[in-house]
This record gives sequence, C-alpha cells and structure tokens, in this order.
Amino acid sequence: MAGDVKGDLQAYDDINVTPMLDLAYVLLVVFIIMTTASVQGVKVTPPLTQATNNLAKPQTKGITITADGQVFLDAYPVSLEQLQTNLAQYKAANPALPVVLKADAAAQYEKVMEVLEIAKKLDITEIGLATKRLQ
Repeated sequence: MAGDVKGDLQAYDDINVTPMLDLAYVLLVVFIIMTTASVQGVKVTPPLTQATNNLAKPQTKGITITADGQVFLDAYPVSLEQLQTNLAQYKAANPALPVVLKADAAAQYEKVMEVLEIAKKLDITEIGLATKRLQ
C-alpha cells in the first residue's frame, strides 16, 4: 500500500487567480475613490476669525471666489449669470437651500458683494461665510 501514495498526488496545471483578481479590483476601487476625492474643491486661503463655524448641512451648495475673482459653484467655474440660473434651479427644488460662500482673503470685496446680491435676489437666507479659525 505504500506504493499507492504516488497515485493520490495530483499535478497542478493551473493556478487559482481569483484571490489575486479580487485584490486587484479592491486596489483599483480604492485608487479611483482616492483620486476623485482629492480633486474636488478649489484651493483658496480663507480669512482668519476667532469664531467657530459649523456649516455642514446636506445639500449645501458651495460658492468659491478665488483671489483673481473667478467664481466656482461646487468646484465648477461659472459666470455670475450662470451662478444665478443654477442657484435659482436649486432654490426651486429646495426652498431652504443652504449656501456656503468661501472666498480667498485676497479676493475683491466687490465680487463677494455681487455673489451676496445674487443670493439676496433669490431669497437665499441660509448663507454662511467660510473662514479659517485663528490658532
């Protein structure tokens, strides 16, 4: 019976690659999520204040004004006319539309006022100004 041990062994002609593919898919998904998460938003330097602000609410729309006066709505560049049109659509869908205005500290005050005037025309009352807290 000792000679039959050789008959029980099988040669492995193929390798099971399923675990390796599962790992590859997980790494691909993580890579996609990390790269898309890092490109959202526009980089600005907000003004410094001592007050704390907690402006995170669901369906909050973010308006960003860069130092050179360019306006973004949720990280997409828009003109002031496009901003008014888009905000009017969002306001029609959500009457209590919360908006956060994030302007660079070096941005022209006139551009900030133009955006605030648009919000006033559309009767957007929940508007917050994003600042950076002093350390």
